[in-house]
Order: sequence, then C-alpha cells, then structure tokens
Amino acid sequence: MVKLSLTLPPKPDNRWQLAKQIGVQYAVVHTLEIGDGSRFWEYSELLGMKNWFESAGLSISVIEGGIPLTDTTRLGRDGRDKEIAKFKQFLRDVGDLGIPIVCYDWVAGTRWARTSAHQESRGGSLVTMYDDRKMPDDRDTTITREQLWENLEYFLDKVLPVAEDAGVTLALHPDDPPRESLGGMPRIINSPEAYNRLFEQFPSENNGMTFCQGNFAAMGVDIPKQIQHFGDRIKFVHFRDVDGDADHFVETWHDDGPTDMLAAMRAYQDIGFEGPMRPDHVPTMAGENNSNPGYHTKGRLFAIGYIRGLLEQADAF
Repeated sequence: MVKLSLTLPPKPDNRWQLAKQIGVQYAVVHTLEIGDGSRFWEYSELLGMKNWFESAGLSISVIEGGIPLTDTTRLGRDGRDKEIAKFKQFLRDVGDLGIPIVCYDWVAGTRWARTSAHQESRGGSLVTMYDDRKMPDDRDTTITREQLWENLEYFLDKVLPVAEDAGVTLALHPDDPPRESLGGMPRIINSPEAYNRLFEQFPSENNGMTFCQGNFAAMGVDIPKQIQHFGDRIKFVHFRDVDGDADHFVETWHDDGPTDMLAAMRAYQDIGFEGPMRPDHVPTMAGENNSNPGYHTKGRLFAIGYIRGLLEQADAF
C-alpha cells in the first residue's frame, strides 16, 4: 500500500496534528520546510526528530534536504572527498535510525528554479511559474555534461556500498526544471534516458529514483508509461502536475492539470508501488501569505484528499 506522506517541520506544531487528523502517518523531513536549505542534519538532531515523530504517532519515511551534499561534490572541487566522507556517515546515521530513504539531487548552481511565485490560479490562489526567457545566462562555468556525469559516478562509487550496508535507498530527484542547462550551468538528470543510464551503470537495489511527476510532465513524456517503465526503481513519488514544458510551465492544482492522474495512480498500482508518496508544490490559498511558495498547508490537505480518492478509485477497477 502507498505510504501517504506529508512534508512536515522537524519540530511539532499544528501541522503534525493536521496530518494525523487526515490519516497521514508518514513524514518527509525537508529543510525547505524551515526555509533553510543550507543546514545539515547531525545524528543528534535526527535522533531527536525520530523520537519526537514517533511519540506523536508519526514515522519519518524520507529525509529530503539537510544532507551533506553541495556543489563541492557535484562539481568535483577540492574538498569533495571530505564531504563524501560526511555523506557516508550521514547514511550510517540514517540507517541506524531506521529511516529508509534519502532523496538527493545532482543539480549544480541554481537548483529549484522559478521566475514567478505569484502566478494567479483557480479562485485567486497562487502558484509558481517558470519562463526560460526571464532567466539570466550569466553563470561563469566551464564544466561539461560529461564531467558532471563523471562526478556523479565518482560519488555513487563511494557511497552506494555504504548505503547498501546501512539499508538506506538513495532516490535521485530529476532536475527542476528538466533542461539541458540553466543559467549557463549544464544539467544531466533531465530525461528518462538519463535515468536509464544511471540504472545501467549502477544496478544496485539501493540506487533508485524520486519520480517527480511535475518534472516528467515538463519533459513531455507519457507519465503512466514512464511509471510502468521504471517500475521498482521508483522509491519515492512527488505527486504534482504542470502545464507546459521545460521552457515554460505553470504549476497546477493536482486535479486541474493536463496529466491523467487516475491513469498515473493505476500505473503505480500496476507496478506494486508501496513507497512514500507526497503532494508537491501546492497552491497558496486564501489566508496564507505565500512566504514559502509551494509549501503551505491548505493545498497539501486538499491534495491528500484528492490522492486518497484516486487510490480508492484505482483499487476499485
């Protein structure tokens, strides 16, 4: 059965109670939730979070953000071996605490890129938008796509054996947006073919993917077909949709985008997906200040209800 999950803050507040009230038992811990993508979770903090969540009747399903991985490693700079050593210890810590999945990305430079966070959507709600014409192309870099691949291979050669020993799955998130480059910086995890290469080179069971539907939609692929194609390589799902392509797209309400979401859910059922699935990049609704676009609460509660309905419908046929 799919593990319905929500991104929740690392310390208890009313969002923990709301999650339990709507029947969600699994938490995704993400530094975006606290507006700080630069900090790393130390063992003592992870242990404290785990104990807090469990005492509240919740379990951590994924660590997403707060991991010791920066452009030092992605770009192969001096100091990457030291950072990789920290990442290995992080995997041991996460495994020791029984947290099954670490979501990471291989996006150097600008990461989650949007050109507007105040695009009006249904009923005056606000969503994010990307328009490549509005992105500056002024990043000074000489790294190539193949060098980025070499750096990813170097990283996985070092850390995958530790992940296997620790019982932790690495779930690589696609580039967002999934372009060939952004601001002059190459991007490599931007297509189904990139994931095919990844899994051919590293067939370990602990080498998986975060299937972010919005990014795959922006790639212009058939979502249910790709779910079927990747099968048990899908370890974690970001359930969302966009209208447009990698050059220009707008985030949508989960029930109001171009993707057939019921067909997608049936595809997850067909492959026997039983991992964590969380709503991603929700609209900012009335009464919310849009200070953290895509990550406010009301849209997530709506999305969980919608996802639960899709799951019931997929089970019925």
